[in-house]
Amino acid sequence: MKHYSFDEWLKYVRDEVEEKERGKAEEHLYSCDTCLEEYLQALSEHESSFPVLSDESVFTDAVMAEVLMHKEIQTDVKVAKVVKKKKPYYQQVAFHYFLAAAATLMLMLSGVFQSLVSYASTIEGAKTKEVKPSVTEGMIDKTFAWMDSLEKKEANKK
Repeated sequence: MKHYSFDEWLKYVRDEVEEKERGKAEEHLYSCDTCLEEYLQALSEHESSFPVLSDESVFTDAVMAEVLMHKEIQTDVKVAKVVKKKKPYYQQVAFHYFLAAAATLMLMLSGVFQSLVSYASTIEGAKTKEVKPSVTEGMIDKTFAWMDSLEKKEANKK
């Protein structure tokens, strides 16, 4: 990291430095406290050559008015950009709702939903015909089968 001397900071304060070097010096001020102190000393030494403000409140009001004017201009530009970015009709939400409603009506009128309902009822009817034994009955059957096999083994041993 290059540290700037007091004389270099004086040149900076007097505006005798090229723009490229000025940018480097400003970036350096953000990271170096030593150079910041040197810069502040150079600034206080050269302070007498700066123009004197006759009324600070008038100057502050003028600066704030400029800031507000620039802010309003930027806001107007943003609003103008937003207005210019109108989406095509096929990318708007209302178009999608209309398209979904039209497709629903077309499917409803063609009878697709009716055939789906009849198909679902045939599948459901086939499932109700199958009677599955309950889990409890299955457990009881397996237990009795196991007990019968134990009785047969004991009978074979005798």
